[in-house]
Amino acid sequence: MNTLPELLAMDGHGPYVWSAYAITFVVLALNLVQPWVARRRLINVEARRRRREVA
Repeated sequence: MNTLPELLAMDGHGPYVWSAYAITFVVLALNLVQPWVARRRLINVEARRRRREVA
């Protein structure tokens, strides 16, 4: 494998290999982002609840 196109093609296995990498990175990103979003949502819900209790 001397050139970039050869590396990407990987003797015909490129689409499988690169899609597996892409899926893996998407899942890892979701595992990082989802708890952060859930935490922000919980903080906002609690802030609204406390404002309602004070009012």
